[in-house]
Amino acid sequence: MAKDNKITIYDLALASGATISPFVWATKYAIAHKGFELDIVPGGFSGIPERTGGVTERLPAIVDDGKWVLDSWLIAEYLDETYPDRPTLIPHPSVKALTQGMEAWLWGAAISPWMTCFIKQYRDRSLEVDHEYVTTSRERMFGRKIEDIIVGREDRIPKVPPTLQLMRNVLAENKWFGGDTPNYADFRLLAVFLFTASVADLPVLTDDDPLRDWIDRGFDLYGGLGRHPGLSPIFGLQLKEGDPEPFVKGGAVGGLATRNTGPKSTSAETARLKGETAKAG
Repeated sequence: MAKDNKITIYDLALASGATISPFVWATKYAIAHKGFELDIVPGGFSGIPERTGGVTERLPAIVDDGKWVLDSWLIAEYLDETYPDRPTLIPHPSVKALTQGMEAWLWGAAISPWMTCFIKQYRDRSLEVDHEYVTTSRERMFGRKIEDIIVGREDRIPKVPPTLQLMRNVLAENKWFGGDTPNYADFRLLAVFLFTASVADLPVLTDDDPLRDWIDRGFDLYGGLGRHPGLSPIFGLQLKEGDPEPFVKGGAVGGLATRNTGPKSTSAETARLKGETAKAG
């Protein structure tokens, strides 16, 4: 059992103290979901091997009553296996498989373009000792100077929200990606928006985005775990003429708009698809 109901987690944070790593964010939520308190060891990109006594050069890492566990997925699985009497993170192997697919899609749809928009803030908000590492590693990653990577970002930011319609469709019929209650799927996906809030100096979603309800409730979980004062607002995007619609108005798309309970439930949609007027009654 975790000593004093606490689990130690090694943070990867900016100068503000806000976590920057999506994987560390997901792990913080996993620990809190299990009902444990977070014993946070602060730090940034530099000196991870020294901080962890040579155990790892990558984070997250946790220590549970002397036992080290590395990697965010392995940590979640460890917590479920070690504490089965506490709320479950991954209730079935299918949850892991589907979450990994959803997360990979979201990284391509959101993190990748947002990273090119906020990579300068990513560097500038990091600990001063980390600036050189972040600059060198990210410029090598993108093959360009950081100042060149962000050029044109005001035009790129409005193109991201429409690509997130899949999430809105799911949440139109579910309170959480875990169903009635959040599970590790929610934490992995929320981590993308928490990462963005750690580096964004411009809003990325409009105030009326349907994702706002889920994001706000997610940030409020576990005593406001996602409400760190070092995070920036991600809502408030102002669209320009010519920008795409940020989300589908009038509900979800893809498949039937309503559940099929017989002809009356589908007649209006069928008529629309045929270009006809639905019969009354």
